Amino acid sequence: MQQIIQKYWQKYRELVMYGFFGVLTTLVNWGLYWLMADVLHVHYMAATFFAQVLAILFAYFTNRRWVFESRASGARAVALEMARFFAARGVSLVMDMLFMFVGVDLLHVDDKIVKVVSSVAVVIANYVFSKLFVFRKQ
Repeated sequence: MQQIIQKYWQKYRELVMYGFFGVLTTLVNWGLYWLMADVLHVHYMAATFFAQVLAILFAYFTNRRWVFESRASGARAVALEMARFFAARGVSLVMDMLFMFVGVDLLHVDDKIVKVVSSVAVVIANYVFSKLFVFRKQ
């Protein structure tokens, strides 16, 4: 039984870890969004932007260390990896902002519902970007 578990862990470890830290990143994003939008009464677009930026910082360090186990070393290699990560997450930030604008301003859907839908799309896009462009194995 233990060998079966180890086999599946080795096969799906990255995906499981991405899911775990993705949930944590999403909680950081939603928590900050709620704090800014509902408690501090920051406009929902500004709250979306700032919550996403801080969640991206959290995600970089967790994804680099525990999900994709990056082996990049040296200032140049880490700077390039970080630049690719932030560029890819910049794309998903724009996706999030567009989802929020279309959902809230154009379709008049509650911002919390749109945030959930947007988060699902962003998490999927972020995994693909990270796997293919940021933390790709050499």
